[in-house]
Amino acid sequence: MAEAPALSIVVPVFNEEENLEPLHAEIAAACDALGRPAEIIFVDDGSGDGSAALLRRLHKTDSRVRIIRLRKNFGQTAALSAGFDHARSEVIITLDADLQNDPGDFGLLLAKIEEGYDIVSGWRKSRWKDRFWTRRLPSLLANRLISRMTKVKLHDYGCTLKAIRREVVQNIRLYGEMHRFIPAIASQIGVSIAEVPVNFRPRVHGKSKYGFSRSVRVFLDLMTVKFFLRYSTRPLQIFGLMGLLSGAVGVIIGLALSYQRLVLKQGIGNRPLLLLAVLLMVIGFQFVTMGLLGEIMVRTYHEAVDKHIYVVREIVEADGEPGGRRLPR
Repeated sequence: MAEAPALSIVVPVFNEEENLEPLHAEIAAACDALGRPAEIIFVDDGSGDGSAALLRRLHKTDSRVRIIRLRKNFGQTAALSAGFDHARSEVIITLDADLQNDPGDFGLLLAKIEEGYDIVSGWRKSRWKDRFWTRRLPSLLANRLISRMTKVKLHDYGCTLKAIRREVVQNIRLYGEMHRFIPAIASQIGVSIAEVPVNFRPRVHGKSKYGFSRSVRVFLDLMTVKFFLRYSTRPLQIFGLMGLLSGAVGVIIGLALSYQRLVLKQGIGNRPLLLLAVLLMVIGFQFVTMGLLGEIMVRTYHEAVDKHIYVVREIVEADGEPGGRRLPR
C-alpha cells in the first residue's frame, strides 16, 4: 500500500497457529465495517509452530497484512514495540492473538479516540468466565496495586486491546514486561486516558503464556515504572532522602552510645549497636553518593541526545494557526 492507512492493527503472535485464521477473518471484517483503510501488522515473536507459514498465506490473500518476524522470542513488550515502530497510521490498535479480544470492539475504542483521548484501554468487565482464585482475584489485586502506585486509575491493566495515538508511542520506550504499563508510562508526558468495557472470550486453542514467573517480572517492572514516573529526572531526591534517613538514624545511635561511654562510663566495644550505627552512616553516605551520580548521568543523557524534559502538544503562533511538532525522544 503506497498511501499511509487510517488505522494500524498490531497483533503480537507467539505459537498461535490455530487462532490466526479466525482472528484474521474477524479483524478484516471489523476493518471493513469501519470503512477505513487499514493495515494489519502481525509480529511473529519467534514462534516455533506453523504460525510463520500461516501468516505468509494470509499475506498472499490479503494485501493489508504485513508480517514482522523477530529472530527469537523477545516477549510481548518487544513484539508490540516492533509493531509500533513499523505502524504507519496515526491511530494504532493492539490486541492479543489468542481470540480473547474481540475485534468487534474496535469501533468503541475509535469512538473514544475521536472524542480527543490519546489512549483508550479496554476493560474486560465481564471476565466472569476465568477461574476466580487463579486468574480473576490475582488480576483484581494487581490492577488495584498498579493503579495505586502509578496514580492512573484503570480497572484492567492486563487487557492488550487498546487504541493509542501514534504520537504517544513515539515518545515512550518499552522494556521488560512494560507493555501493560503503557497508560502509566505515557501519563508522564501528559496524555488523556479513557477506559471502555469490551467483550472477553475464553481461550479455545493453544496454551496461555502467563504464569507465576511472569507475575514476578511484572511486579519488578512496576517498581521500575514507579521510580521513573517520580524520580527519573531527579534521582537525588529519592536516594538522597534514603541516605539522609539512614545516616540520621546512625548518628542518633552513635550519639547515644557516645553518651553511655563518655558520661556513664559504660563499655560499648562489644555492643552490636555500635556496628549498626557505623553501617547506617556508611549506607547513608553511599545513597547520597548514588543520588549525585544519578544526577550527573541524567544530565549527561539529556544533553548528549538533546532530549527535552517536556513534550509539546501544539504551538499556536502569532497568526493564530495551531500547529505542532514532536520533539526527539
